[in-house]
Amino acid sequence: MPAALTRVTSFTWLGVDVGGRRKGFDLALVDDRRLLRLANRLDRRQAIEFVERHRPAVVAIDSPRSCAPDGHTARDCERQLAVAICGIRWTPDIERVRASRYYGWIVEGLALFGALTTRGVDVIEVFPTASWTRWHGQRAARTRAAWSLEALGELGLAGIPGRTNQDQRDAIAAAVTARQYALGLTETIGEIVVPAVDRDRWPPKAPG
Repeated sequence: MPAALTRVTSFTWLGVDVGGRRKGFDLALVDDRRLLRLANRLDRRQAIEFVERHRPAVVAIDSPRSCAPDGHTARDCERQLAVAICGIRWTPDIERVRASRYYGWIVEGLALFGALTTRGVDVIEVFPTASWTRWHGQRAARTRAAWSLEALGELGLAGIPGRTNQDQRDAIAAAVTARQYALGLTETIGEIVVPAVDRDRWPPKAPG
């Protein structure tokens, strides 16, 4: 990345796309105008070190910050979001989460939430698909890749690489949602922070 794009301002926001232990975390750091950093496939220790090094104002994590109550197969906020905005994968109770390898990414996300919270970091739960939907409308028949690429181009961020994968795009969406959260341009559905419906104020036009 060119040197001009590597300077980190005092006000930055971080988005985290969560994978399982083998896949790791994808991170995107933004300020009010540009993408400053992309970091791929970090383990939990490296992700925490990234936060401590760059000290973002808010960290937005694309992963549940809690599980469903004992004996339940989903959280109420997930059911509400599915009705109001878009589909979402259910998070069952902690016993089911720990018993299945499928939920390994949730275990990693829960551990990252816990580690950052104990360090005094302002951390929120987000769901990038809901963010993309609020910014760009329903995906409909488009592929997820084409849809999120279109939405990414509307965010007004400088410094976006010519090529990005879905995990990187979702990390960027999480970071921009964190920025909106700091600006009071979000609403919460239970624990999940989503962009507010206000197309006149968001997204901003690209710089220049």
